Amino acid sequence: MSRLFNQPVSQATGQAAQLFTAIKGAIGKVPNAYAAIGNNSPLALEAALNLDAALKKSSISGKEIEVIKLAVSQDAQCDYCLAAHTLMGGMAGLSADAIKNVRHGNPTGDARTDALATFVHTVVTTSGDVPAEVVQAVKDAGYTDAQIVDTLLAIASITFTNLFNRVNVTDIDFPRAA
Repeated sequence: MSRLFNQPVSQATGQAAQLFTAIKGAIGKVPNAYAAIGNNSPLALEAALNLDAALKKSSISGKEIEVIKLAVSQDAQCDYCLAAHTLMGGMAGLSADAIKNVRHGNPTGDARTDALATFVHTVVTTSGDVPAEVVQAVKDAGYTDAQIVDTLLAIASITFTNLFNRVNVTDIDFPRAA
């Protein structure tokens, strides 16, 4: 049940309508989160889409982006993003077990993935300086400084949609995460 203004995508006008047309052309539908964001602030939707487009050109892979988004969404308890990124994570090559383990901070059997997920969970759930040993562990797993910075960008991206969906209580239009 949306708490913020929402209307059918077909009734949108102006910049929101243009963005919705582009989204539908790219993925076949306008997910409820994008519709609700765009209906309220086409600027915010455009910024979110541009940020995700930039991440696709970043130093981290699509699979790593999904690891990040799953870990952050679990920590934020955003049911909408957990559903969306469980689906996207599977499409990016993560197994169902890996998705659950990444979300809950359990070992996946891949040391690099585990180091990334631990780093992300630590960044998101703590305040103050991130412990040096956590930064060193992600570096020891093979992540470069550029990849660490791009990881922080991915955290910023998913944090926006987590916050929006938690405020809006966006209707989930993906299979729910287990």
